[in-house]
Amino acid sequence: MRSGVLHMVVLMNILFLPGLHAQLSPGPLTNAHASLEGITNCTQCHTLGEKTSNDKCLDCHKEIQRLINRQAGYHASREARGKDCAECHSEHHGRKFDMVRFDEENFNHNLTSYELTGAHRKIDCRQCHIPDFIDDPELKKRKDTFLGLSRECASCHEDYHQKTLPNNCANCHVTDAFAPASKFDHGQADFALVGKHKEVACQECHQKEIRRGKDFQVFTGLEFANCSSCHTDVHENNLGTDCKQCHTEESFTSLSQIKRFNHNQTHFPLKGAHQRINCAACHKMDSEPARIFQDRVGVRPNECNTCHEDVHEGKFGNKCVDCHNEKSFRSINTDNFNHNLTDFRLKGKHAAVDCRKCHTASLVASLPHNTCAACHVDYHEGAFAAPKPARDCAECHTEDGFDIPLFTFEDHSKTKFPLDGAHLATPCFACHLEDEKWEFRGIGERCVDCHEDVHKGHLNEKYYPEQSCENCHMTESWAENHFEHGLTNFELQGAHARQKCVACHKGDGQGQAGSSVGFSGLSATCSSCHETVHGRQFEQNGITDCARCHGFEQWDIDNFNHDNTAFKLEGRHAEIECAACHKPMKANGEILTQYKFESIACVTCHQ
Repeated sequence: MRSGVLHMVVLMNILFLPGLHAQLSPGPLTNAHASLEGITNCTQCHTLGEKTSNDKCLDCHKEIQRLINRQAGYHASREARGKDCAECHSEHHGRKFDMVRFDEENFNHNLTSYELTGAHRKIDCRQCHIPDFIDDPELKKRKDTFLGLSRECASCHEDYHQKTLPNNCANCHVTDAFAPASKFDHGQADFALVGKHKEVACQECHQKEIRRGKDFQVFTGLEFANCSSCHTDVHENNLGTDCKQCHTEESFTSLSQIKRFNHNQTHFPLKGAHQRINCAACHKMDSEPARIFQDRVGVRPNECNTCHEDVHEGKFGNKCVDCHNEKSFRSINTDNFNHNLTDFRLKGKHAAVDCRKCHTASLVASLPHNTCAACHVDYHEGAFAAPKPARDCAECHTEDGFDIPLFTFEDHSKTKFPLDGAHLATPCFACHLEDEKWEFRGIGERCVDCHEDVHKGHLNEKYYPEQSCENCHMTESWAENHFEHGLTNFELQGAHARQKCVACHKGDGQGQAGSSVGFSGLSATCSSCHETVHGRQFEQNGITDCARCHGFEQWDIDNFNHDNTAFKLEGRHAEIECAACHKPMKANGEILTQYKFESIACVTCHQ
């Protein structure tokens, strides 16, 4: 090596002698490298005593280096990887020599990590590789370059949709042809096509127009919340706007969904016996589609004689509701008494109670009614009597029945036990009903009051003092937790952070509910969980520290640097494969790869 350098120094001294430069130069450089002409610039590309340096090439051609670093482009492919730059791009052949030359007709474009498919296979290279499609201003200046193209469709093709749709064209289109969009699935859109909608031509809904001076078809921003967004409401809004209550997409003349129609959205809400009457009893079902169900428009609920015969022959006037109601004509108030005029409006189940159930002595006698307890027995036996003032039943119950509570999640959040997570989906009886008796006081506020502590005796109390389960678990699910593993002496990194807890913490039942899960007494060494494939070669004080070489993301030796060993890789040693030196050996009956050598002298490997 020293003699080679000495010869080069002598040679350089000779080269500087007058008249010798033209004789020793390999030839003129190309126009691209003309600025490097001259004997004093040799080391810009060459290393003394060696051939041209790839590193020096890439120091100038940074755009190639960036692609190689990203494992992208032709120069990162299996065909170009490992080659010297000069193998393909030689120099000193004259100013007009083309350094970038290859068989464009037979070039394998897959090596660029962008496979040509469909119509892309049929077009000439220069239809895509033109400056107009290059964003980088420096690359744009280069003549006939193949660098700088984006993989995005819109970098070469005009966006027909004018940015109204996402720019990932491949979600809908293929490279064979942009139309039709064969990959588009309308079933994945916000408006899935069913029934007759499947037979409608796209343009019926997606109109074509001229936008910004170009052809454009509208695919976004269409109203479809209700049928009337596209269809004319032949009922003139007399039947509400929710067409699907009666109709389906199969046919407007089909009324298969009519049972879902909410009559209460019309001007005539159905009550009592009206709710049980068939539609045809009031409406003419043979009316034309545009007029059906509109033959009673304008009739008010209290105009009973419009449909019903007045058996009283007008003797009592036409205001039937003074005595009768929709439940039954036989249910009457002979005294024409409107109870709502009193201080106690009859609502819910109270409205169905016979007058004499409450008015036992006299129908006109005044009864106490300020609190429910004035008439009803206290089911809770005084549980809500304290603290003062006592809570009335009406705070939780309604007149529709004691089984229909008004107590909401918001009300529960004001108690000592606010509901969240899975507790929100837990029915009330799961916590409050025991032995067929509802209890709301003194039923516990901590996790262990209701849930079995499977960790008791198996987990260090410092991680959940006084059995505080919430230190690790969340109410959304026992399987999910927010335990900070960094509090232990084993911080989770890399692939360890993506493992389920039971992958390492295996108890009597492999982590199943009701079993004790092993969280204590686990070793933090790699070999306690992972098999040691190197035998005892790297063992120190009885322990093999795998992390000296391996990372936590995968088994690749990310942390290993051969230069930190007793045998630094230099020269040819830095170029050969690991397996050329580290070969299989037999030790203690096992076949292992040898990494430790008794001697690192040359004769150990070279004979």
